[in-house]
Amino acid sequence: MMTLLFRLAALGALISTSSCATFTTPPAATPQNIVTVEGQAAVHNGAVLLAKKQALQDAIRVASQQSSVAVHSQSTMNNSNQLLDSMTMRSAAAVSNTKVLREWEAGGIYHVKAMVELSPTGMCQQTYRKRILATAFPRVAAEQISDYETNDLDNGISREINNLLMESGQFIGVNATNIALYPRPDLAPDTQERDPYQTPKIVKMAGKAGAQFVLSGVIRDLKIASDEYMQGSGFGALVDSWERHISGKRNIGIDVYVHDGMSGALLLQRRYVDKSEGNVFIPASYTVGSDGFRTTETGKKITEIINKASNDIQQALTCYPFVTRIADIKGDKIFIDAGAQEKLNVGDQLIVYGTASEGLHLEGGSSFVTNDRQPVSVLTIQSVTPRYAIGSIEEPASKLGIRVGDWVRSQ
Repeated sequence: MMTLLFRLAALGALISTSSCATFTTPPAATPQNIVTVEGQAAVHNGAVLLAKKQALQDAIRVASQQSSVAVHSQSTMNNSNQLLDSMTMRSAAAVSNTKVLREWEAGGIYHVKAMVELSPTGMCQQTYRKRILATAFPRVAAEQISDYETNDLDNGISREINNLLMESGQFIGVNATNIALYPRPDLAPDTQERDPYQTPKIVKMAGKAGAQFVLSGVIRDLKIASDEYMQGSGFGALVDSWERHISGKRNIGIDVYVHDGMSGALLLQRRYVDKSEGNVFIPASYTVGSDGFRTTETGKKITEIINKASNDIQQALTCYPFVTRIADIKGDKIFIDAGAQEKLNVGDQLIVYGTASEGLHLEGGSSFVTNDRQPVSVLTIQSVTPRYAIGSIEEPASKLGIRVGDWVRSQ
């Protein structure tokens, strides 16, 4: 009996030992894509905080080059120095965490030694909500929507894209769907502005609304096609013609654009095409986004396009720095057109871009580009309200040439 018990105990110990050996927790993996780098920047006009920001960004760029993480950049037609700088920022935007290990100034150069962890997914961590202005989507061929169908498409498509952007938590939407940017929708995204000495309409609209981006687009195609050739006259031909609106095929083509509200540059352009079949009619009582609209064959396809467009815009704009304007200057206090709703907090620091020159005109004065902007200081937020924030800079605004309408931007 004792021998049997001894054998069972030994067997149990063996099983326990085997189990422990099989399920032992492996040692923690060494973090990947973490590098220690040094960056530097010149100190101008005593702007030490600005030099520190630029030196840290220089370190992040170096880390991006050394890391195995895929760093994405985008080339586009830029209309100002600020946008060129924004494009550079995109190449070093996929940062998970940054820790400054040491910083010092020597010979007018600010040095920063930092430990930088880049995101393995290449996705950016967005801190602030960006304001986007939604305008109407006019139709290229107005007759492709009958008088008995909904008249909400021109306004509703951009309105629903904007609603989805707001639901993402990354954007603050401003509705201006009563305004169409394109007098000739067939030529969009050309706004047909030919006055070289006028600020572009997009920049004016964005400035008035305090928006960083402007959403626009056109409805390229909603033509209904029938499998049968309709001919003849009289009541029978009229019935056959009307039947095409009830049962048939309908082309769907929608263009979506996003412009930079600070310079007017086109940042995103997408064309979405699809086709609906069956009952392609959209009743007049249905509005875009409603349950009834989504139950129709055409409404279902348009809703899918709205969802795709919203996702594409989020992916395209996530890595763009947050930018807003200086609303007022009172003594040493700088008021900016953003506050708690944009997720600003006391202690946050934003780079101030001053007006370096007057309006720039290229190609013999035939192309308006807007004012040249250069980083001149760092704004430290001291007070935040829901709609605006107040901060201070290192030197007086008058000494640095900072004025109302200049930009502040996240790093």
